[in-house]
Amino acid sequence: MKTITFYSAVLFLFLVSQVTFGQEDYQKKIEALRVEKQRIVEQEKEALKLEVKDINQRLEDGDISENETRILKEEVAKQRALNIENRVAIIENRIALLERNKGNVLTLSELDSIEGRKMRIDLSIDGRPAITFNSKRKKKYIKYDRRTYSDFVMAVGLNNALIEGQSLDDSPYKIGGSRFFEMGWQWRTRVFKNANWLRFNYGFSFQFNGLKPDGNQIFVQNGDQTTLEEFEYDLEKSKLRMDNLVFPVHFEMGPSRVKETERTIRYSIRNQFRLGLGGYAGFNLGTRQKLKYTRDGEDVKDKLKRGYNTSDLIYGVSGYVGFDGVLLYLKYDLNPIFKHADTEQNNISLGLRFDI
Repeated sequence: MKTITFYSAVLFLFLVSQVTFGQEDYQKKIEALRVEKQRIVEQEKEALKLEVKDINQRLEDGDISENETRILKEEVAKQRALNIENRVAIIENRIALLERNKGNVLTLSELDSIEGRKMRIDLSIDGRPAITFNSKRKKKYIKYDRRTYSDFVMAVGLNNALIEGQSLDDSPYKIGGSRFFEMGWQWRTRVFKNANWLRFNYGFSFQFNGLKPDGNQIFVQNGDQTTLEEFEYDLEKSKLRMDNLVFPVHFEMGPSRVKETERTIRYSIRNQFRLGLGGYAGFNLGTRQKLKYTRDGEDVKDKLKRGYNTSDLIYGVSGYVGFDGVLLYLKYDLNPIFKHADTEQNNISLGLRFDI
């Protein structure tokens, strides 16, 4: 009987201690939440100061006007005031929930840091954590002003040569059969800070310039001279191709549309007129001649990769005009096609260029 009484007394003391500790525990939580309320106010005020400082800096840099500055400051102040009101209300509701249930609550809470990088979800039973999930989220960065854009560039069209002392009508190369192809990548950077009517375009391109001789002629290299000579068999095809790697540079002019929000400013040249003038420089990657003919009843295809005295350094002028990404394109090599030639020839191309 004394043993039962002893165990009853121990159990009673244990339950009393648990109630006391539980009350002290949730009271500490309430005090912590009250401190958190004050920290929320301080945190939002500090964030407001940083946003106002950023707006003032944009005003000093000339990105926004005085009127826009005033509107932006009013908007961020209103936003921070509402943040304080909403976040404080959440804390006050949590305090009321703890007080009403004396700490014995079942909660599912989501706490998000001000940087937006971490998220924590707690499942609590009787005020004690049961399951906790932690994860990281990448902070999304939006660049306010994109000054540089990039495009894939492709061009195709007719190719020929301007020969010293001759007109294009007297060219020994087929007008329709001689063609060029170009592809590359370009970057487009706005020249002026607050205007987009002038852009600086630069990049790299692979050029493939082809020349098809008229008649039954082929290119023949004799020492430091490359000339056209009659071929001994009937030709089905004769073509010289020069492969170049060049680095074009253009100044591009034309109107654009601007789209500005609180977070971004973007300039668009879609469906707008464009005019570009500039040039290019690079080097020759290789030259080859393709021949297709019949010899003794047998079809023959020859691919002859030689120097053919073509220029190693490539440089010239170019320009384009058009709307959106479809442009009329003209380029002209200032370097001669063949080095040391008795008669100078310069490659010229006309076609369509597509900025994709």
